[in-house]
Formats: sequence, C-alpha cells, structure tokens
Amino acid sequence: MEAIHSATYKLVKRIKDSDFDVDQLHNYCLSMQIGIRDFQLCITDTRNHTCLLIEDYILQDVKTINARLQVLAKLFENHHLLMAGFWHSIKLSLKSHKFSLVPATHFVEESVRDYLLLNCTINDSVEGEYTYRHSSSNVVNAFAGDKRLVSWINSLYPNKEIEVIHQGSTLIEGILKSNTQNDSKVVYSILDRGIMHIFVSENHKLHYYNQFSIKEAKDYVKYIMLVFKEFNLSQRTQKVVLWGNVTQNSEHYKMFSKYIGNISFGKRPSQLKFNYHFDELADHQYFDLLSVYLCD
Repeated sequence: MEAIHSATYKLVKRIKDSDFDVDQLHNYCLSMQIGIRDFQLCITDTRNHTCLLIEDYILQDVKTINARLQVLAKLFENHHLLMAGFWHSIKLSLKSHKFSLVPATHFVEESVRDYLLLNCTINDSVEGEYTYRHSSSNVVNAFAGDKRLVSWINSLYPNKEIEVIHQGSTLIEGILKSNTQNDSKVVYSILDRGIMHIFVSENHKLHYYNQFSIKEAKDYVKYIMLVFKEFNLSQRTQKVVLWGNVTQNSEHYKMFSKYIGNISFGKRPSQLKFNYHFDELADHQYFDLLSVYLCD
C-alpha cells in the first residue's frame, strides 16, 4: 500500500458511561460508521439498550482510499477495544453517495448492479455491491462501498458476521421507528460533514430520501426548497426536524429559520437509554450513529 505521509486521525468527541465493563463485551453491540474522512463508534448494552460509549474521529489529510485504510488500521491497532473479537454483535455503516432504493416487491438480487447504474457508476476494482432490506418500510437499499475496507473489517472479526449497512438506511430506520411519527408529512434533515440528507415521511412510511453534497452554506436552503417544491409543501407551516452538526446559534440554523416557519431539532432514538454522562451531548447529535443499533 502507498505511504500515509502526513495522514493521521484525531479524536474529536468521546463520552463513556461509568457502567461500561470491559468484561461484558459479549453482551455489547459494536456499531461503527466510516466516511471518507471520519470514523465513529458506538457501544450499546444489548440487555437494556443503554448507550455506553461514543467516539468520533476525524481522519486528517486522507486523500485516497488506500490512505484511509492505512489510517484506520493504525487507529484500530492503537485502540483498546476495537481489536477485541468477542462482541455480542457488530454492525458497520458506510457513508456512500452511491445507492438506490428499490421496492422490496420488485427487488431482484441479481440486478443490484442495474439498480445502482441508474444513479451512479461503479468502479469494480475498488467498490463492492451490498444491500440492506428495510422490513419496516418494504424497501431494499442497494449500495456500493469500498470492498477492501469491508473485507479488512471482516478479517478482524472472523468469528462474527458483520452486518454492512448504508448510512441512509440507519437514518431511515431511526426515523421510521421514531415515536415522533404522525399522520401528516414531516421533512427530516440530517446535516453531516459536507453532506445534507433529506427525508419525507408520513405515518411511518417513507416517501423520499436523497443526499446532497454541500459546497457553500446557501446550498442547504437550495436543496431543502427543491424538496418543498416537489411535494408542494408550505414554508410557513410544514414541520421540519433537524439533526446533526448544527446549533441554534449556527449560521445554518439562522438561514433555515429565514425560509422555514416550523423548524425544530430532533431527539435521540427513543429505543435507546442514556445515563447522565451523555447530558453534555445535544439530543440531535449523532442520530445516524445511534440508529445503526436499530438496524436488524
């Protein structure tokens, strides 16, 4: 593999519950999420669905997929938990813009490539094809991801079957299983690092999902207004729920507030429990990471 040069990683957030017990890993679910330049992990006690640990890392100066894999290998090697093999379960969420949602009634396993080619191109030498079936919404998410990365993760845990999930699927599961669902349409948006995810759902049914690359601040409003226009929604009354890297004092939120009259922050997944250690974390942060645990 090529040299890393200056590529490395930086821990930007870590919250640990004092109830975390390294001797209980066999009762814990390890959830991981990997983007182009970030890595997050969450550990959840499967006996009582309590979140015990969240860590968030930025992968610095990573410009190629080879460099990313090398930096992740270094991160895992230096981590006191990630190399352990006796977890109750392991789930891996991949951030990828290459995906296609297909109605389960029309889904054919042999046609995954055809579904993907409708929306993107696939590099066979680098990318593998994966699927996640949403039992709650009767939809299958076909997506592409770094196959060498997935193979490497699998090699670390040879005695476990790793569930590979698309980030969009974690968000869909988190939203549709949320107790905030009601009979009217709701627009949900998750602001990730340089990516905006937008969903429209109604009565626990998904009507729309897409993600957009954000180049400048005004793109946030541009894309959400496109969705408003497509569904003929009212800027004054339509309910919009936000998650992600945004605060009430941020420019993003102020910009949204100029154009949207009914906007609020989302909550954590209601199926999970959190002790006081997580009080420092805003309820609308890490919704995608926390929702990985809800994927089954």
